[in-house]
Amino acid sequence: MIGFRIAELQRRVAAHWVEKFLAIPVANISDVMARMSAGGAALRPMHAGGALAGPAFTVKTRPGDNLMVHKAIAMAQPGDVIVVDAGGDLTNAIIGEIMTSTAKRRGIAGFVINGAIRDLGTISKDSFPVYAAGVTHRGPYKDGPGEINAPVSLGGMVVAPGDLVLGDEDGLLSIPYAEVEAVHAAAQAKNELEARMLADIANSVLDTAWIDQALARLQCEFVK
Repeated sequence: MIGFRIAELQRRVAAHWVEKFLAIPVANISDVMARMSAGGAALRPMHAGGALAGPAFTVKTRPGDNLMVHKAIAMAQPGDVIVVDAGGDLTNAIIGEIMTSTAKRRGIAGFVINGAIRDLGTISKDSFPVYAAGVTHRGPYKDGPGEINAPVSLGGMVVAPGDLVLGDEDGLLSIPYAEVEAVHAAAQAKNELEARMLADIANSVLDTAWIDQALARLQCEFVK
C-alpha cells in the first residue's frame, strides 16, 4: 500500500567511514558541502553529549504515531541511526525512555526525531544520542500509516536510506551515500586548516589581510 510499507535497507555507509567522520566537527563538514544542507535548527541534541554518526535507517510516519518506529528498532542493525520524519509535529511524543533503552540495548547508534520526545529527564542524563524538535509528556498512537526505508526530508535536507547521518552540538547533517569519500577528503583538509589557524591565533600570527582585500573587492566605502 502506498504510504504504508516496509523495505529492507539495501546499502549502508561502511563502518570505517563512520569512524573517520566522528573526528571532524559537523560545522567543518557543512562548510565543504557549500553550507547548503542542514537538518534544521529545530532539531537539537537532547542527550547528555557526544557525537552521532551512522547510516540512516529511515522512517516516515504520521505525526504523533510511532508504530513504524517500533518496527524500525526491531529491524535496524547495530550502528544504524534511526531517522524519523514525523512531520515536525510536537503534539505527541514519538519516543521515550522505553524505546531509547531498547534501541541502545540493540546497538542502535542513535535517534533523529523530526517531532517530539518525552522522558527528557532520563534521556538528557544519558550519552545515547537523541536529536528531536521538542518535548511533550503526551504519548504516541500506534496505528500507522508510515514507511520504513524510504527517503525522508528534515528541514529541507533529504536523507536517503543508508546515507551517512552526523550530529553534534551544532546540529545535524546528512551526506549522500555516493559522496562520502569526496566529502571526507575535503572536510579533513578543512579541519587541518582550522587547526593551523587556531595555532596561529595562539601565537598571535594569524594573517587577517583577507578582510581588507574583501572590502576593497566589494568596493566598501571608508568614511573619515
